[in-house]
Amino acid sequence: MGLPQVAIVGRPNVGKSSIFNWLAGRRLAIVDDMAGVTRDRMVSEIDGFDIPFELIDTGGYGIVDKDDLTADIVAQIDVALHEADVILFVVDARAGVAPLDEEVAQRLRGVNKPVICLANKADTPKLQNHAHEFAALGWGNPLPVSAHQNLGRAELEETLVPHLEACTAGETEDAAAEPEMKIAIVGRRNTGKSTFVNSLVQAERMITSEVPGTTRDSVDIRFELDGKPFLAIDTPGFRRQKSFADDVEYYGLHRAQRSIRRADVCLIFFDAAEEISKVDKQIVDYVETQFKPCLFVVNKWDLLADKARTGEWAEYLHDTFRSMLHVPIAFITGKTGRNIKTLLNHAQMLFRQSRQRLPTAEVNRLIQMALDQNPPPLHYHRRAKVYYAVQSSIQPPTIVLFCNMPDAFTKPYQRYLVNYLRDWTPYPEVPIRLLIRKRESSSQETRVNTR
Repeated sequence: MGLPQVAIVGRPNVGKSSIFNWLAGRRLAIVDDMAGVTRDRMVSEIDGFDIPFELIDTGGYGIVDKDDLTADIVAQIDVALHEADVILFVVDARAGVAPLDEEVAQRLRGVNKPVICLANKADTPKLQNHAHEFAALGWGNPLPVSAHQNLGRAELEETLVPHLEACTAGETEDAAAEPEMKIAIVGRRNTGKSTFVNSLVQAERMITSEVPGTTRDSVDIRFELDGKPFLAIDTPGFRRQKSFADDVEYYGLHRAQRSIRRADVCLIFFDAAEEISKVDKQIVDYVETQFKPCLFVVNKWDLLADKARTGEWAEYLHDTFRSMLHVPIAFITGKTGRNIKTLLNHAQMLFRQSRQRLPTAEVNRLIQMALDQNPPPLHYHRRAKVYYAVQSSIQPPTIVLFCNMPDAFTKPYQRYLVNYLRDWTPYPEVPIRLLIRKRESSSQETRVNTR
């Protein structure tokens, strides 16, 4: 979206993802001793320097992927090099110059972009002195840094900023506008999430294959639709925790959960040709506990279009997720892009609903109507008194009810109130958080009638 791009490249296990997390100030990329963890390009906006930029993490150059995805990983690296304005070439100060370092250096000589060589893991003065041997690669003495020890950041900024200034000459601040809406794309493995992302951005942005678990990290992808900016978050496929093969899958799960928490809208993917599984139910439960607006997305519908009706699948979803009857359902074919624009338009509508705010008078009027139609149950032979209600926040819309006996408002009755509000408020398809607070009666307060 107009920000200069800085790509991190290097052979496997030199600490590229550690550098990425260090500069981002957050643990975004999975860091593990196992080579080849990073496959897709990861992007994060960095605003801690004098000039903001997008930082791109890439897979290890020269890795032999166990799932035969080496060519795809290299293609992702090549795209990053093509799009980058500046390249951070990361080497390992502890290991010294390796043959693969020389191969990467040879590849970078043909890119014709500014290259800054970083000697990572230079945790001691001795290692910092040894880092000079990397000057033979062709970019002068490298900058000794240590992502683990937080060493060398100021020197890196001093070297990098002049290149960023050259990239942003003549640019306006509007180019760095924040995305309007963050969309998390979640689901179990092999439901077509990455294929959907590629259709969404009209580019081979994510590696796709029939191998389960191809995507390992949560990956941010910025794109535009009809002139509006979006941030799509592709996430690793969920699976049962007892089936985890290694720590990478464990960290991937937590990255996916974090992506749900920071999203504005979640797209929950189902495979049209597969039954709803226990993992699907766990995903929906997690999204529900986070009060996130969501759409149920039945993908690969082309496989069933002539064999089943959309109404049958919709009924199947509603029967399975009885507490999510308000959630819209979309039927798409991610591979061809069918119905994707309609899906995005509906996601925007959910986003707008989640940001609606009702005046306090209107909230109290609706609560009064709900109480008149169905009063709360007696609690120890007493009827609860509601003093007033207010919408305290948005995203999600949060209604706070002040009463004398919070325990009188049982879970079934709270569900009744939420469903009633959903029928009469401008946010019928998004979660509504209802909070019951105890407050003593006061002669100055106007009590909502519960009789």
